[in-house]
Amino acid sequence: MERHFDASLRELKEQLVSMAGLVELAIEAATEALQKRDREKIALVHDIERRVNAAHIAVDNSCVKLLALQQPLAADLRLIVATIKINTDLERMGDQAVNIAHNTERYIQGEPLKPLIDLPRMFDEVRVMVRETLDSFVRTDAALAREVLRRDDIVDGLKNKIFRDVLDHVKARPEHIEQGLNLILVARNLERIGDHATNIAEDVIFAITGEDIRHSARVETIKGALT
Repeated sequence: MERHFDASLRELKEQLVSMAGLVELAIEAATEALQKRDREKIALVHDIERRVNAAHIAVDNSCVKLLALQQPLAADLRLIVATIKINTDLERMGDQAVNIAHNTERYIQGEPLKPLIDLPRMFDEVRVMVRETLDSFVRTDAALAREVLRRDDIVDGLKNKIFRDVLDHVKARPEHIEQGLNLILVARNLERIGDHATNIAEDVIFAITGEDIRHSARVETIKGALT
């Protein structure tokens, strides 16, 4: 028979997966709002964010109950600690989707600055990162979580390209500076979602292997610069 504690852990994972699904919906709605200039999708993002916030509180409460009543050890304790941290990153992803909706609302009040090429690509990469972090957590797949870390470099590269392209455009057309700023802010919001996905991937790796890889890439970069 399944232990009561095992059943509680399974229910906790299901809660987190449901919350992650809401975050994915928010990012998808924000994507469509910008690409299709759709105000209804902007309203949908705000509605989803309220549901994400409620899920955030529910998951935290479940984690606290498990810690207080079950006093888990080893891998079970790592899983609960990772879940608390993942829960926070998912909630902040929802916040960033709302930020994208705000910036999109301002952007679509004017004429399009330029054809959107790299931003849709950046949206796609970020959505894949979010999906892979979720899959790596559900399947306890540390290798997939490490793939998310690699994708973050792609997202950062796209953000830098968008920044350069928009700045080049507004230098030539200063009257478009407000529209350009809105696109830069959307790219920045997407980068932050990618950062939160990276945080989750690191937490998944910790939950599975016990290995804490936070800051390891940064440390290696600094070491490389000094040699």
